[in-house]
Amino acid sequence: MPAFFDLHRLLAFLKEGFRLSVWLLLLALIFVPLERLSGLRPQKFFRKALAQDIGYYFLTGLAPGLLLTFPLSLAALGAHAIVPYRMQAFVASWPLWQRVLAGFVVGEIGFYWGHRWTHEIPFLWRFHSIHHSAEHVYFLISSRAHPIDSVFTRLCGLIPAYILGVASPLTPTGSLVPVLIVLVATVWGFFIHSNLRWRLGPIEWLIATPAFHHWHHTLGEPRDRNYASMLPWMDRIFGTYYLPNQWPSSYGTETEVPHSLGRQLLYPLLPPSEVSLTAPDATELVYRG
Repeated sequence: MPAFFDLHRLLAFLKEGFRLSVWLLLLALIFVPLERLSGLRPQKFFRKALAQDIGYYFLTGLAPGLLLTFPLSLAALGAHAIVPYRMQAFVASWPLWQRVLAGFVVGEIGFYWGHRWTHEIPFLWRFHSIHHSAEHVYFLISSRAHPIDSVFTRLCGLIPAYILGVASPLTPTGSLVPVLIVLVATVWGFFIHSNLRWRLGPIEWLIATPAFHHWHHTLGEPRDRNYASMLPWMDRIFGTYYLPNQWPSSYGTETEVPHSLGRQLLYPLLPPSEVSLTAPDATELVYRG
């Protein structure tokens, strides 16, 4: 039985890796030509950081699903126990499209604040600074994130949907809502990080675009703006909206982040006093954003 169980898990892992590989190929077929034809800035796709970005793509595709299972189950059970039954029954009576729409809105509120906290709370910023360590913004930067950072922001987005009752793994259709929320947000994340010079006019008031999110990655001023992943009017409501006609001149952060993927994964977990800039391989440390 243990051998069968291990083989089953291995096959599931390989299947997920294959699925991610297919999605990566599709993303490349879509965004590489678009970024070459309508790119904001000329960039080489095959560059030194590409291998690391692909590594993060698979890491953020595999790790959060494993790490989220237990806390999301607890959140769902807690919400089911705390939220009055009448409210649960009322929300459950909504049509699926209405629950999905409500899930997106309350999920975006949760994601907004989770994302904002990763900038405002120093401990969380240690994880999130890895995402901002890219000096060039293009579609794969969307998945450049520490697994704990990804798990935290997803939890912040999904827990409000569980509390409201529009998402719940305890019901068949309720389990579909969080899947749709994560799927749509993930796909849209590649678009808003893309190196595209497109401006969408009035649509930019309603939905997040590359122009909107590029200002979130600026190395200049103003910083700490445009936290929303899909609905920019969240930033209007909470006073962090910024979208001028021009684009940022540079991207990054002044936070020092290790250069290699392995050290980036360990860096947020170490006390600041143990992160040495004078180690023999300190040349791998760069000022990035």
